[in-house]
Amino acid sequence: MSGKLEGKFAAITGAASGIGWASAKAMLDEGATVVLVDRDADALARVCAEYDRAQPLEVDLLDTQACKNLVPQILSLTDGTLDIFHANAGLYVGGDLVDADPDAIDRMLQLNVNVVMKNVRDVVRYMAPRKTGDILVTSSLAAHFPTPWEPVYASSKWAIDCFVQTTRRQIFKDGLRIGSVSPGPVVTSLLSDWPEDKLAEAKASGSLVEAEEIAEILLFMLTRPRGMTIRDVVVMPTNFDL
Repeated sequence: MSGKLEGKFAAITGAASGIGWASAKAMLDEGATVVLVDRDADALARVCAEYDRAQPLEVDLLDTQACKNLVPQILSLTDGTLDIFHANAGLYVGGDLVDADPDAIDRMLQLNVNVVMKNVRDVVRYMAPRKTGDILVTSSLAAHFPTPWEPVYASSKWAIDCFVQTTRRQIFKDGLRIGSVSPGPVVTSLLSDWPEDKLAEAKASGSLVEAEEIAEILLFMLTRPRGMTIRDVVVMPTNFDL
């Protein structure tokens, strides 16, 4: 540990597994105190047991009232300080549009788009008066390419990529930075909904990225000089071919 985030307070949604846990672990290893937000209480308890500075916060972000109360709950665990917020929680809907369940579409758009916007809004309202803070958003390579096997998911990420870029232009005057990381296929539970032929093809060719590799990029974004914003990082396995 080099202590690059020593004394910082961070919060991460969807933090009990995948990119969220890798991000939390990287920040904890660099000295931050991290609030891990997730709806899976058992998974939170398991991962937080590894670190004294890991604070579990069980929240279902699809619950409208719970979503509204997220930032106050985070601040109650961090002595009223929040330096870093990573909006990572998300859902995946793949396959042909005509086969998608309408309720699943609603849940995914709510979590991938609406919840991110509302959480970031509340975080900005807290950070702006302090004139400093970092916001990270987990996007996807699908935000940059009209992926034919995931039109619903890709649309949610195109929306959030636009949100990050436009919000940056509103908040930089307050000393705040916002940026997104857009990975290609990462080894996480979201891939369980991938079409089987695509998943098998990706595994066979070695065209998957590990969550820990994404966490390294997030740390890079956080540790740039304050006068530099990494707005969007697109990363994919070398062997990945759309």
